[in-house]
Amino acid sequence: MTDTVTPVAPAPTAYDDTTAADAARAYELDRRHVFHSWSAQAEIDPMVVTRAEGSWLWDGAGNRLLDFTSQLVFTNLGHQHPRVVRAIQEQAATLCTVAPSSVNAARSEAARLIASHTPDGLDRIFFTNGGADANEHAIRMARLHTGRPKVLSRYRSYHGGTQLAINVTGDPRRWANDSASTGTVHFFGPFLYRSAFSATTEAEECERALAHLEQVIALEGPQTIAAIMLESIPGTAGIMVPPPGYLTGVRELCDRHGILLIADEVMAGFGRSGRWFAVEHDGVTPDLLTFAKGVNSGYVPLGGVAISEAVHQTFAHRSYPGGLTYSGHPLACAAAVATIETMEDERVVEHAAALGQEVFGPGLEELAGRHDWIGEVRGTGVFWALELVSDRATREPLAPYGGSSPQMAAVLAACKREGLLPMSNFNRIHVVPPLTISAEEARTGLAMLDRALTAARADA
Repeated sequence: MTDTVTPVAPAPTAYDDTTAADAARAYELDRRHVFHSWSAQAEIDPMVVTRAEGSWLWDGAGNRLLDFTSQLVFTNLGHQHPRVVRAIQEQAATLCTVAPSSVNAARSEAARLIASHTPDGLDRIFFTNGGADANEHAIRMARLHTGRPKVLSRYRSYHGGTQLAINVTGDPRRWANDSASTGTVHFFGPFLYRSAFSATTEAEECERALAHLEQVIALEGPQTIAAIMLESIPGTAGIMVPPPGYLTGVRELCDRHGILLIADEVMAGFGRSGRWFAVEHDGVTPDLLTFAKGVNSGYVPLGGVAISEAVHQTFAHRSYPGGLTYSGHPLACAAAVATIETMEDERVVEHAAALGQEVFGPGLEELAGRHDWIGEVRGTGVFWALELVSDRATREPLAPYGGSSPQMAAVLAACKREGLLPMSNFNRIHVVPPLTISAEEARTGLAMLDRALTAARADA
């Protein structure tokens, strides 16, 4: 286990009448004025967070919770990392903001550092405010570069909440927003546990998934397809690590038909999978690579597109028709510089890989041996999912696709009682804490999850 990472130890916190009153007022004003995303407004009871540090946060009742969510899988360096906080403070004292048409040192250095870790040839960086608009712009670039309209993406995927990104998405959040007018086509990706191809091995799943994609390309007309967009490892949809050779096979299909490959690394990138970028697991170089979240641990909104030289040349003497008011915002880019430098200095990516191999992989398999609700454990690095089922033989999900269940609610409630903040989606628990979590904290969280599953099963 690498020991170069030094997690920020949470200091004791006082919970007094003032803290309680502030939390109560924040909750009251939230419910009166804030409109929450992906929610029926009258049916939610959002948690108040009063402070956070390292891998921990405190709720409005003064409870300390181990953050196994990294919020929305973005606090890769944990909460309140002093180097990133200091970089934002120093940048604010020098240059808070500037129009994106001007050069600023923070943006230039952030671009250099990002390009130093992307696959060879992806040396040009277009900055956005987050992952959804990064994906929107990557698709726009692909369409303009190829002169073709269609984009292919897989079912069980998530690419963002804006109009085009949500239509490229392959999960139920698309349904209410799907206008059937965005030139998007979906296909089945590899997922052996719930194979669409009746496969029995990873090799069969890979081969059949690629054959299926090849057929979709042929039937849609290769000359109409601008790009295939894939999460290198689908995140929100289930952390389904693709079998070896799958991304290579997609790359070959794209090359054969003049289609661009867009790798969505918004969640999997910047160390989450135990590599700087998840495409490295298959040794693949995409034409466009999108990022956000971990690039600066989400401290200030930032995303972007890493662009190949061929796509860059399309716009060398032709104006790119797109931009954002806050593209390459100095505060966000200063946070990115501090984040990447910290990751390099403290060997955070290596630490994440070691945690996956030595703690999360074996620890979660041990849990599966004790809990018959766990149908499958899958993941890599600090990027794991537990597929919860009511019956291991039939693989019946513990909650329906696109929904929840009393059993899942019981698991989440038991986690909270244990002092663990879990991430859930449908019938899954995702184990995605900060990359800087210590091995001791990680094992503490797994023990909490173990006891929560036991309690929830007893109550079912």
